[in-house]
Amino acid sequence: MEVSVRKYRNEDIDEMIRIWNEVVEEGVAFPQEEFLDGVSGKAFFENQTFCGVAVSEKGDILGLYILHPNNVGRCGHICNTSYAVDGSIRGHHIGEKLVRDSLKQGKELGFSILQFNAVVKSNTYARRLYEKTGFKQLGVIPKGFRMKDGHYEDICPYYIGL
Repeated sequence: MEVSVRKYRNEDIDEMIRIWNEVVEEGVAFPQEEFLDGVSGKAFFENQTFCGVAVSEKGDILGLYILHPNNVGRCGHICNTSYAVDGSIRGHHIGEKLVRDSLKQGKELGFSILQFNAVVKSNTYARRLYEKTGFKQLGVIPKGFRMKDGHYEDICPYYIGL
């Protein structure tokens, strides 16, 4: 399957919202609990520094990422990203394409570090991908993430220099 990553367009927003909400509904990766709708989703994606979408050769949106500052002022050189891949197409290296594109975009936008604040320790697929692409784990925050079923899991912050 041929997949490319490009900057999102307004006509992508409905599919981006659907995929984002799918990850929120799963309740095992994103800290958000509220679902996006047409209005809130459009505003959410417009307010990011950059949004990339993974697109099939037919033009289907397969996944996305958001990129934005992780902090302000003296820490404003650090960015943060979140990734979402359509559940029906996971396992086809779309996440890797999104991660690699976000590293490139972050650098082009003037950031020098990309940091993940809260990678759930049991999210082994994401953790393997991040380590494969050069991210370093900073430690473990015990019980830092409340799963959908209410129990708490450890989180692992990661970073990489751009």
